[in-house]
Amino acid sequence: MSDIAILKEMIKESARVPLENYGNNKKVKNRVILTEQDHNTNYSVTIYGMPKEDQVIVIKADKFKPPDTVFTGLKGECKRADFVIIADVGTKQVILCIEMKAKKTTSKNKIIIPQLKGAKCFAAYCQKIGKEFWGQPNFLDSYVYRFVSIKNISISKRQTHEPITDDHKTPEQMLTISSPNYLQFNRLIGERK
Repeated sequence: MSDIAILKEMIKESARVPLENYGNNKKVKNRVILTEQDHNTNYSVTIYGMPKEDQVIVIKADKFKPPDTVFTGLKGECKRADFVIIADVGTKQVILCIEMKAKKTTSKNKIIIPQLKGAKCFAAYCQKIGKEFWGQPNFLDSYVYRFVSIKNISISKRQTHEPITDDHKTPEQMLTISSPNYLQFNRLIGERK
C-alpha cells in the first residue's frame, strides 16, 4: 500500500479537499481549490496541474484541533498552517505546507512562520501514526518539505511567475506569492516540467 493510500485511510474525508477535473476531453487535468474564511469573508486560490488522485492528498490542516489543552502556546506551538499537500509524483515526494492570507495586514512573516512550523509538526505526527499504527517503518521518510505563503489573496490578481526553485525548504525561507493568479503545482514544489 502506498503512503498516499495509507494517508487516505488515516485522514477523515471531512478534513480533505477533493481534486477537480478541468480541461477538454483530449487532456483532462486536475486542480484543487483551497478556500479559507477570515472574518466572514471567503477567499480562495486554485492550484492547477495537480497530480493524479492516487498520487496526492490535500489536507485542511487547521481542522486538527490546536493542542492548547496541553501546550502553553508561548512559542507558537499551537498554530498550524491552512493546508498540507502530500504528493508522490514519481520524480519527487513532497510535503507542501501552505498558509493563505487574504490581506497585507495579516501577512507578516513572524505570524506565518509558526503556522508553517505547526503544519510540519502535524505532518510529522501523521508520519509517526503511519509508522506505529499502520506498521510502516519507512512511512513518509523519503518526502521533502516545501513551505509556501500565499498573501494578498483578496487583492486584484496579477500574473504569477515565481521563479522555479526549491529553496523554500524551511518555514523561514518560505516561497512567498502575492496576489496570485495562476498557480501551478510543479512550481510550488520547485520542479521543472
